[in-house]
Amino acid sequence: MIVTQHPYKLHVVVDSIDVGINRFGESEIEKMGTDDMRISPAVPRGSPAKEQQAAGVGILLQIMMLVLSFVLGHVLRRHRFYYLPEASASLLIGLIVGALANISNTETSIRAWFNFHEEFFFLFLLPPIIFQSGFSLQPKPFFSNFGAIVTFAIFGTFVASIVTGILVYIGGVIYLIYRLPFVECLMFGALISATDPVTVLSIFQELGTNVNLYALVFGESVLNDAMAISLYRTMSLVRSHTSSTRSFFMIVVRFLETFFGSMSAGVGVGFISALLFKYAGLDIDNLQNLESCLFVLFPYFSYMLAEGLSLSGIVSILFTGIVMKRYTYSNLSDSSQKFVSAFFHLLSSVAETFVFIYMGFDIAMEQHSWSHIGFIFFSIIFIGIARAANVFLCAYLVNLVRPAHRKIPMKHQKALWYSGLRGAMAFALALQSIHDLPEGHGQTIFTATTAIVVLTVLLIGGSTGTMLESLQVIGDCHDSSLGESLETDIRYRSGGYEGQSSSGNRFKMKLREFRDSAASFTEFDKNYLTPIFTTHGGGDEEERDELLGDSRRSYH
Repeated sequence: MIVTQHPYKLHVVVDSIDVGINRFGESEIEKMGTDDMRISPAVPRGSPAKEQQAAGVGILLQIMMLVLSFVLGHVLRRHRFYYLPEASASLLIGLIVGALANISNTETSIRAWFNFHEEFFFLFLLPPIIFQSGFSLQPKPFFSNFGAIVTFAIFGTFVASIVTGILVYIGGVIYLIYRLPFVECLMFGALISATDPVTVLSIFQELGTNVNLYALVFGESVLNDAMAISLYRTMSLVRSHTSSTRSFFMIVVRFLETFFGSMSAGVGVGFISALLFKYAGLDIDNLQNLESCLFVLFPYFSYMLAEGLSLSGIVSILFTGIVMKRYTYSNLSDSSQKFVSAFFHLLSSVAETFVFIYMGFDIAMEQHSWSHIGFIFFSIIFIGIARAANVFLCAYLVNLVRPAHRKIPMKHQKALWYSGLRGAMAFALALQSIHDLPEGHGQTIFTATTAIVVLTVLLIGGSTGTMLESLQVIGDCHDSSLGESLETDIRYRSGGYEGQSSSGNRFKMKLREFRDSAASFTEFDKNYLTPIFTTHGGGDEEERDELLGDSRRSYH
């Protein structure tokens, strides 16, 4: 009996129960009661001192790698060396240290304190990253491109996952790659369609790009995580029930239920927090610690509420961050505002860096199935084709209904296609597939995903600056693009579109009505929501000045 203890899981592995005849006779075995045959709840691997020492070494190693990553990232930023972004550097540090631990005698003791676990990633590392994304979001570029973002994140991710799954299945049928069942190919397509362009976005901020392009890349990367998780879980459910007659209907219903339910939960929690801080009177000197503590707890409450209801905590905490920044934040005292802004920025930076270190270390320490190199090679080609189908098809559909001055240019489409890095979300789902799929199938998918993550983060992330220069989107009218988006937003609100009235297209008329309703929502927010949920409302000029100031700080 071997019992291995782990800080996050308890794995009980029964190798064998072998009672020797020379130690126990048959009569002695018969005399042993059930009480004597019970599994001991605590069979230690070693002495407590050894386990404590291993824990100290593991935690010390994590802290050292975090310090090294932050210092190296600062040096790279200071010297404007974009060929090795911070995320790529953190991944490399994890890979190197993991490889050294793998070939040394410390692998067994350190591994117990440094394994990549999906639960730890989804419950502790991901929430502060997503909340900070929504909390620091520039609302105007995001919501002015919300229709395009939803198209890329929902329809585009669905197209990419289906195209990837079909190509992988066809490749297996013609014996080009390792053959997997069709539903498992769709599961692989779903998990590999989750993009994580942390590296690209950091370079976007450093070099300065069009705010609309930034909003598209950012918005798609956040929302398509929920789509990828929903698709993966739905395909897993279809596989377990071996009935695919209603699979498409299940996917659509499940995603709509997940997305809108999660969004409602996040918005509801955000509004409740705004009312609490408005009427509780916590913005006085002796209660500011309580005020800050409550503000920090609400995002985690939103995330765990959605997860407990089998919804998407990612979507929920994202919209909680947006609502809390718009309404709750203004109800805080000045000192609490400074504290929560710095706290979440610090927490997300540490979590983001640790994710890439964590992932690199586990990639080096895990056992991989490198016997199917062809599967890895052709999977990279297949996801490139699927990404192109996602971006260019969705951009075509979006441009059909957009006026001429709002169409997505081809250079932005190419930048979107190139920005489809795979990261921690795809890695976590691939690690989960080892437990969900038969032995060999899940291991092959995990190895392919690992190779794709490393190649995209290191190669594509390192060449992002060159890509932006070749596409001529560096310095693409920072302030003018923002002013243009604001001017366009005003044009949308006024309902004026040049050359659109003669088309007589019913769909475009519906689109105009939707944009008019968006303008009505803006007025509704100004006249009703802001006075209800905040202690003092801001005017349009104040909001415009704040947006311009945030833009200059972010992109210069």
